[in-house]
Amino acid sequence: MSVWGEAPISGQVAGPSSWAASLSRASRAWWSVARLCCLLPGSLLRLAFVDFAPCPRWAQHPGTSTLMAASLRSPSFTSHSSSPTDTDDEGVRGTCEDASICKRFAVSIGYWHDPYIEHFVRLSKERKAPEINRGYFARVYGVRQLIKAFLQKIECQCQIVNLGAGMDTAFWTLKDEDLLPSKYFEVDFPGIVTRKLHSIKFKSVLSKPILDLHSEDTLQMDGHMLDSKRYAIIGADLRDLPELEEKLKKCNMNTQLPTLLITECVLVYMTPEQSANLLKWAANSFETAMFINYEQVNMDDRFGQIMIENLRRRQCDLAGVETCKSLESQKERLLSNGWETASAVDMMELYSRLPRAEVSRVEALEFLDEVELLEQLMRHYCLCWATKGGSELGLKEITYY
Repeated sequence: MSVWGEAPISGQVAGPSSWAASLSRASRAWWSVARLCCLLPGSLLRLAFVDFAPCPRWAQHPGTSTLMAASLRSPSFTSHSSSPTDTDDEGVRGTCEDASICKRFAVSIGYWHDPYIEHFVRLSKERKAPEINRGYFARVYGVRQLIKAFLQKIECQCQIVNLGAGMDTAFWTLKDEDLLPSKYFEVDFPGIVTRKLHSIKFKSVLSKPILDLHSEDTLQMDGHMLDSKRYAIIGADLRDLPELEEKLKKCNMNTQLPTLLITECVLVYMTPEQSANLLKWAANSFETAMFINYEQVNMDDRFGQIMIENLRRRQCDLAGVETCKSLESQKERLLSNGWETASAVDMMELYSRLPRAEVSRVEALEFLDEVELLEQLMRHYCLCWATKGGSELGLKEITYY
């Protein structure tokens, strides 16, 4: 899928013989904004567009069944036809693959360690641009630091709800680091959940950790849901909050537990009213909670407008872009929807505060000749976090460094 027609989103940086190397500096800036679309986690961005109204394909969907734990590796999924809404949003949903492939490539050349991403997505034959790889590195590092800080403050006696998880592997990596919460929930578009469940069921490196932690003889599972003792994945529409809450509680979400909620490039694809409702629901549902949000910022300038125009060409309208005007507008949205504290930092500022040894290691991986462009890209994304309650636990002190 491409913003510029026949050119791939990720671009090729094969060398001076490639057509990209011959572009003028200004043209390369435009091209890199197109490639920036890869920084948008695709499985997240289409959540705001999904229509779960009843349609014929639901009649084919098998009901929830109680399965023996060992069957996690064996059952097959029922194949479903696409609804009209699915067809209309195909281009948007396809960016899940783009984002996952970009992560897989960055991991493959050593930006960070993730032994699980390869089990969810293939390795691209195309080399991804250095600024894209560094952008993903900064994002993954920042989000992970906030997650770990929360878990350490709560001593892992909590739950995590990843809203729009896509092919995220945090459950498995946290388990490896002995930082797993009491329960880890993932929510995403049902089609993405089905695909992820398929990988989990047929790859023991993914299913074994779930089974090892599951003390019961049975698992609750169907094509769009799996519920185990420590991990659950659910297909749901984030705009339909009663449905979302019902499905989470069916998988034993505990509103009395301290809870960390995560969204990455999700809210910007919802209308301001829809994202406000989601934030209010999160703040009102838990006495002690933290919310992490990663998405665009500083979208009022020319660079931001180019990003918006390119996404519109892909039928990806930033319905909530008005809340992405500044770091202040990002914080204000959180504070006005039930959160007691709010912090925000653009990704260039975050990158500048990373441990020097880690930055030196990453920058030695590949040459980057467009430092100014990298800074422009990072100035247009931010990491925000908010807290409610938990002052005695030190939640207000949490930061990314």
